[in-house]
Amino acid sequence: MHIIKHLENATKPIFSYEIVPPLRGTTSIDAIFNIIEQVLPYDPKWINVTTHASSLLYVEKNDGTITKRVHKKRPGTTGICGVIQNKYGIDAVAHMLCQGFSQQETEDALIELNYMGIDNVLALKGDNLNYKRIINDHETINHHAIDLVSQIRDIRDGRFLGDTEYDPINFCTGVAGYPEKHFESANMELNIEYLKQKIDAGADYIVTQMFFDNNKYFNFVKQCREAGINVPIIPGIKVLKSANQLNTIPKMFYVDLPQTLVADLSTNPQKAAEIGKKWAMHQVGELLDFGVPCVHFFLMNDIGSVLEIVKEYQ
Repeated sequence: MHIIKHLENATKPIFSYEIVPPLRGTTSIDAIFNIIEQVLPYDPKWINVTTHASSLLYVEKNDGTITKRVHKKRPGTTGICGVIQNKYGIDAVAHMLCQGFSQQETEDALIELNYMGIDNVLALKGDNLNYKRIINDHETINHHAIDLVSQIRDIRDGRFLGDTEYDPINFCTGVAGYPEKHFESANMELNIEYLKQKIDAGADYIVTQMFFDNNKYFNFVKQCREAGINVPIIPGIKVLKSANQLNTIPKMFYVDLPQTLVADLSTNPQKAAEIGKKWAMHQVGELLDFGVPCVHFFLMNDIGSVLEIVKEYQ
């Protein structure tokens, strides 16, 4: 079922989850199964699976020489989504990236997703590559998320690349929103304008970047509505677990942490998990009172505290 249909049919709060495939060579898909089986009793309507482009890896040999090779650190999203949807009957949302993938590779992946019964995707630009990928003469690329959304819309309308002929594939497409402004946007006005362009290009709903101050989300929704963006805007929540995240999360995700939260974690680092859960629980309660269509949890493969919050509000 399309995500927007899940939202339309909801009679109680919906919680969705985002998982990161484990590093290749460190564990098996059983790690994913373990997370899903913990979530199952809470009736998850869908689960997002992140994807990751290859990166340049430098390797030092025994003789002291250094070689470099393009390396994919995590397994592909397509296969994991197929297992989730067909083994557990939970709708899987496959993340699709511009960076690191040609339009031809994207089209192939979308056709494979359709073959496995998956019709939900999240269209993202993705992190910049740390190497220059050579694009073959027969390949084209999506430079921005709006280009990717447009390609998915074309497939929805039955327009494929080259001479390929397939039936239209009706994907439900989500895009990312940034309540605190995407770091590449010059200002918030442009941030909203770029988002509106993605919606106008065919996106069906928005999932926000994580935030820790609900007022940022409330203001963001207000600005979106004033700009004519009327699709569902799902808030993304991350539950903090350690005081070290005071440094890592702002650096990685370009978000601010409220001073009250920072002070609590700095003063009581040994109670970081308890403080993080309490903060997120308050956020979720306030968001549900506001009437959000769903709360989306960034698990980062950590499920315990999240499920305690879900249990409280479901």
